[in-house]
Amino acid sequence: MPNADADERDDAVFKALANPTRRRILDLVRTGPLSTGEVCEAFPDLDRTTVLQHIRVLEGAELLTGRKEGRTRQLALAPLPIKRIHDRWIDDYTRAAVGLLARLDDET
Repeated sequence: MPNADADERDDAVFKALANPTRRRILDLVRTGPLSTGEVCEAFPDLDRTTVLQHIRVLEGAELLTGRKEGRTRQLALAPLPIKRIHDRWIDDYTRAAVGLLARLDDET
């Protein structure tokens, strides 16, 4: 059973993923690292401060990592928190659903 620290980390991940802008940021960096400026440019309808706030939430949930390269900061996806969520919440439910479907198939 997960401990309180794990629950807090999972809460932070769910909170971060609940926002569509933050999910779009993760989609952007999924294919490779981008600079903070490149991420901000992808959201012309938002000011830089707002995008940086979203980035901080993603970093706080450990979904993004930032690394300084010269004068720029490169952001990269950190997939382990998503895997942890998958392993804890999705995998078990998927297994149960597949088992249920198999039993239904056997009964017909």
